[in-house]
Amino acid sequence: MKVAVLALDGVFGSGLSAILDVLHSANAMRGELPQPPPEWDIRTVGFRRRVTTGVGHTVPTEPVGAVDDSDLVIVPAVTERRPEALISYVSGNASGPARGLLAAIRAADTPIASACTGTFLLAESGVLDGQRATTSWWLSPVFRARYPAVRLDETSMVTVSGGITTAGAAFSHLDLALSVVRQASPTLADLVSRYLVIDDRPSQAAYTIPAALAQSDPTVSAFERWAREHLHEPLVVSEAAAALGISERTLQRTVSRTLGTTPVRFVQDLRVEQASHLLRTTSLSLPAIARRVGYENPGTLRLLLRNRAGTTATSLRGRARDQDAGAGAE
Repeated sequence: MKVAVLALDGVFGSGLSAILDVLHSANAMRGELPQPPPEWDIRTVGFRRRVTTGVGHTVPTEPVGAVDDSDLVIVPAVTERRPEALISYVSGNASGPARGLLAAIRAADTPIASACTGTFLLAESGVLDGQRATTSWWLSPVFRARYPAVRLDETSMVTVSGGITTAGAAFSHLDLALSVVRQASPTLADLVSRYLVIDDRPSQAAYTIPAALAQSDPTVSAFERWAREHLHEPLVVSEAAAALGISERTLQRTVSRTLGTTPVRFVQDLRVEQASHLLRTTSLSLPAIARRVGYENPGTLRLLLRNRAGTTATSLRGRARDQDAGAGAE
């Protein structure tokens, strides 16, 4: 299988390395399987003979024409986390050749994969229109506003839709590369993940900071502050809207447009975040914590922790004990 990894000037170096390391490791380990998948022919390609990473390292590349006979093209992220600068880059002249190349690749039905800010380049070139995709959770409001034709699911770590694989924030390049290996051989992907000590991370939800998302819109930010002040009380959306001086419909619409969710689900995320913090940092019982975040029934909180954060109260408590034990040993 021929894989072209498209490295652009400003590429996120760790992301590029993660993809190459996982794929080359898969090649090295495939012989350990009774029925190994075909070897990956991996090429790093670019529009210049050498590109410079975001931290100034140089990377030699083969001519970009190598994508023509590739079975998969992977686009690592670019090192730009400021939303305005990122949009300026992916829509500007500097990335024009890459956008044209991606559109041509898509027209030829060649599979494409990308992670983090690289997904913005895919979306800007139009290849994600009508597809389900993910991106860095903290850039999701910007992505959703600019690319309404894309069905964004920022809670996922990796999505596959219409031959296009996308992954979440920066170090999800590891998850992206493992997904590529898994599509060829789940057994080999498991072997690589064990040797490289890569945990299974199906969701970005556990890493999301609701307050960071809320800052994308003043109304949502005000709602987030109000919700935190009333986290111990049952949520009544109409009361929240009245407190903010807007209609309930306006609040619903604004939260949906900015975050892709409802006010109720957003407050549930705030409650999960606060409960997780209390479980890690206090000795309060689960029923006591549940009441502090607005639930009389601790079972409701258990369910939310599992469904939204992919964890359990016992796991969070155990992690805190392990950290305390480690600190005591020092």
